[in-house]
Amino acid sequence: MSANVRITPHPSFDVLAATTAARLITRLLDVQSERGEATVVLTGGSVGIATLREVAKSPARLAVDWGKVNFWFGDDRFVPTDSPERNYGQAAEALLNHVPVDPARVHAMAPSDSVADLGEAVALYAAELACAARTEWENDDASPDEPPAVPRFDVLLLGLGPDAHIASLFPEMAGIRTKGAAVVGVLNSPKPPPVRVSLTLETINSAQEIWIVAAGADKAAAVGLGLAGASEIQVPASGARGVNKTMWLLDEAAAAKVPAALMRREN
Repeated sequence: MSANVRITPHPSFDVLAATTAARLITRLLDVQSERGEATVVLTGGSVGIATLREVAKSPARLAVDWGKVNFWFGDDRFVPTDSPERNYGQAAEALLNHVPVDPARVHAMAPSDSVADLGEAVALYAAELACAARTEWENDDASPDEPPAVPRFDVLLLGLGPDAHIASLFPEMAGIRTKGAAVVGVLNSPKPPPVRVSLTLETINSAQEIWIVAAGADKAAAVGLGLAGASEIQVPASGARGVNKTMWLLDEAAAAKVPAALMRREN
């Protein structure tokens, strides 16, 4: 296992969400102290949204300059604006509506009633990522010769499905096989709703830190496979690797199949 992979169990769902929220606030503060702004990629799912609620409740949130946090999404369901299935809507209800964000820094994926089709939604998000990346590149004296396809992601949050899918990249499907693109459209998702927009694995792995957050006994097998070095085509979670760090943040039930020697418990 790579030295930059850390596995941390937590005693319960609630402790996992609260601890991940505290960890995220700390990371945003550290990055803002260093660079002035910070960028996080949000995820949906029960524990992902619970984490955002915990951020909104934390007194420490007041230390973050929310107007200088850039928010992106790892995936979203291609549904109408007001659908309760939208990750953006759930994230807004949990956190974004409760802290003073800069709306221009919140990058939602297009809902189905705002564009002609899935292809347009994919193209728009890829263009938005590229525009942000170019702006960073133009403002960075140490930038490479060509702008990257996506901006810097300081933290990228991922949920985990029982089938080991991450974002909307499902085992054996076209999305997990996509190369050379920042964003992919997903049809016939095995988990409803069936049509989605997702970052590709290449884009996900451009993040400085990836945090895979999972809870529940139904995730234990997926966690075990994801850490066992299985092919990313069969087990998408196994392919998630942050540039500097990859953290598996688990409750005890999700960590049940992880050897104790691999885990690092919080003090």
